[in-house]
Amino acid sequence: MVATSSLSSKNSSSVSELIDRGFPPGSLSDFDYWDYVVPEPNLNEVVFEETTCQSLAKMLENSLSKSKQTKLGCSKVLVPEKLTKRIAQDVLRLSSSEPCGLRGCIIHVNLEIENVCKKLDKIVCDASVVPTFELTLVFKQDNCSWSSFRDFFFSKARFTSGFRRTLILSPGFRLVKRKLYSLIGTVIEEC
Repeated sequence: MVATSSLSSKNSSSVSELIDRGFPPGSLSDFDYWDYVVPEPNLNEVVFEETTCQSLAKMLENSLSKSKQTKLGCSKVLVPEKLTKRIAQDVLRLSSSEPCGLRGCIIHVNLEIENVCKKLDKIVCDASVVPTFELTLVFKQDNCSWSSFRDFFFSKARFTSGFRRTLILSPGFRLVKRKLYSLIGTVIEEC
């Protein structure tokens, strides 16, 4: 079912409301009410946002991969399915209200292991833009996995090399936003 209507069939209060909003009275005769009530989605923006989300998720995966041997001392990092995509979507949502958007963002990537936060990486989304906000991302270790218990029991005996360890991330994470330039001072938003 398709619903269309023109203002000639609308009551006079609808017309006066549109005139109050700034529509010139002469242009209201050919005005299609539904053109303004239900705007068409911009497919270019949807495709761009999906592409940006995918590239941001890939940057997070690369950050974990780069950190596994240098800072984590393990051979594998297992990431729950779609975790980096969920994080990327939250990052895009938090950056949407910023003046430079994602381009003005710095992401500090951390890992919380046994209530200790370890710095893994710093991602600058666009080095040519002065950062307007920082996001602190905290991945969490999954403590309910076999690998955690195995490493605990066999850490001294069989697995002396830290590079044999497998780190399993929890599906949970913490993302904290800190605005750098704000008239009301530092604003912190956590999701």
